[in-house]
Amino acid sequence: MSAKYQDLENKRVFITGGGSGIGASIVEHFCEQKAEVYFVDINVKESNKLILDIKNKNFKIPTFIECDLLNIKKLQDTISKIISEKGLINILINNAANDERHAIDDVTEEYWNERMNVNLRHYFFTVQSVKKAMIKNKGGAIVNIGSASWMIGQGGMAAYTAAKSGVVGLTRSFARDLGEHNIRVNSVVPGWTMTERQIEKWLTPESEKELMKSQCLKSKLLPSDIAKAVLFFSSEQSSGCTNQSYVVDKGWL
Repeated sequence: MSAKYQDLENKRVFITGGGSGIGASIVEHFCEQKAEVYFVDINVKESNKLILDIKNKNFKIPTFIECDLLNIKKLQDTISKIISEKGLINILINNAANDERHAIDDVTEEYWNERMNVNLRHYFFTVQSVKKAMIKNKGGAIVNIGSASWMIGQGGMAAYTAAKSGVVGLTRSFARDLGEHNIRVNSVVPGWTMTERQIEKWLTPESEKELMKSQCLKSKLLPSDIAKAVLFFSSEQSSGCTNQSYVVDKGWL
């Protein structure tokens, strides 16, 4: 059970990449708070499974919209439709990303651009799409999900770490530009979070042992740990917080 944030009840929330992993936990936590949640993803099967799981927990049911975030026009049209049909968006969570590994010599210009588009570009255009509605509403909260990978100098995925470091720059610029309209912009920076994808693809007994040596807290970081921080920065309980990047990593860095 998460802490109860009374001000999140009935708030309209838009979440990217909400069908699985950290995003799914964020969706579930907002639904537990009785927020009005809309999330986009390309994975229809996982997204529908999430909705069923949330329904079985008797949380408020979210709305899933299939959307490829590489298609900026469709993404912006989706947001515009929500605003015109349902009302102003109060909270934006930019979460969608993909940490596919890649060797330096294997990266082409096309692959590099695709990684930037998957991991950074849509963050800008979602903010652009909700900006006017938040100004009209005299405020809002935006939380961008980053990654500690670039902060520890992780190798084997230079395009991903470059994009994720860019999330910090976007966050700070948006916070400065939108602050006069009472729109708070923060970034939550996860450490190595044990999603199903991470466990299946990269977690080994050896890597887990090394991780536990590095972390101050000797337990696995879970998607729910990230979601709880996102709730805080979305709530009025963090009304004095903007222009910040908050690391949630159990003391890994």
